[in-house]
Amino acid sequence: MINPFFENKGPFKINKILNNINSEINVTNLETNILDIKDLVEANNNEITFFHSKKYDSLASTTKASFCVTTKQLSHILPKNCKPIEVKNVLVATAMITKMFYPDSITDDFDVHALNIKKTLFKNSVNHGQNVIVGKNIKIGSNCSIGHNTIIESNVVIGDNCSIGSNVIIRNTLIKNNVSILDGCVIGKKGFGFFPNKNKNIRYPHIGIVIIEDNCEIGSGSTIDRGSLSNTIIGKNTFIDNQVHIAHNNKIGENCIIAGQVGFAGSSTLGNNVMIGGQAGISGHLKVGNNVQIGGGSGVIKSVRDNSKVMGYPAKDLKKFIKENK
Repeated sequence: MINPFFENKGPFKINKILNNINSEINVTNLETNILDIKDLVEANNNEITFFHSKKYDSLASTTKASFCVTTKQLSHILPKNCKPIEVKNVLVATAMITKMFYPDSITDDFDVHALNIKKTLFKNSVNHGQNVIVGKNIKIGSNCSIGHNTIIESNVVIGDNCSIGSNVIIRNTLIKNNVSILDGCVIGKKGFGFFPNKNKNIRYPHIGIVIIEDNCEIGSGSTIDRGSLSNTIIGKNTFIDNQVHIAHNNKIGENCIIAGQVGFAGSSTLGNNVMIGGQAGISGHLKVGNNVQIGGGSGVIKSVRDNSKVMGYPAKDLKKFIKENK
C-alpha cells in the first residue's frame, strides 16, 4: 500500500519510458508494458525501480523488479530478472518516470472540493470546533474530536478515539486508533525533495503517504512529510514532542520518545524503544537500532547499533563523550 490515493496513469511501454529519460536498453521487446514504479523492496515483475547507492546493494541484488534505473558502476549488482537502465543521474531519471505514472503528486494544491464540516455527513458524528474544513476521500472513525480551524484535506483516514487539535492540516495520511495530534501540526504534505538547477529546480514526486499507528501522540507544531517512493511511518505508542520535523520515508519504531525540536532527514529507520533528547539531529539514510538513547543536541551522522547510548557531534558512545568533556 505505497500509493492508495494517487491515481496511477500507467501502464507505459518501456520504449516510452526510455524516450522520456533519453536512455537506451538492450531488450528484445520494447513494447513491454510497465505497470508501476516502486522501491527495490516493493517492486515486482513488470515494474520498474531505481538503485543509486551501494548502501542498498543487498536490496538491489534481490529485487523482483523487471527493470531498474541505475548507473553503469552499479548495474552488475542487479539479479538476472532485472534489466538495468543505465543513466548519469539516477534520481533525476527516477523523478521523471515517477511523474509519468503519478503526475498529480507533484504539487500540493489545496482541495477545491473541501467543505465546512457542517455541510458534510460528519457534522453529527464528529465532535468539532468552529471552521473545520473537510476534503474529499475522507473517513473518520467513532468518538473523534477535531479542533477549531483545522483542515482535514483530501485522502485521510482517521481511526476511532482520535483527537485532532486546532489549526492542524492533514492530507495523504492513515491515522490508526487512539491517536492524539496536538495544535498546529502539518502532516502528509510533500517532502523537501528536489534537484537544484540554475534555471528551475526539479521537484521530486512524493507518491507515498504518512501512517501513524495506534496510541501515538504528535506534539504541537510538528511536521511529518509523506514518503516519496515509500511511506513515512510512526510506530505504535510513540510519543513525539513539540516542533519535531520528520522528513519523507522515515520509519519510526514502536514505543519511541522523541523530545522537542528534533529533526530527521529523509529515509532513516529507528528501531523500537528509542529515546532522543531535544534538539538532536538525525541524518538521512541511517539505521538507529532498538533500545538506543541519543542525548539532547547530538548530531547522528552514522548508523547506531542496538542498545547504544550516544551523545555529541558527531554522536559517539556516551561514556567516551563524558570522558572527553570532563
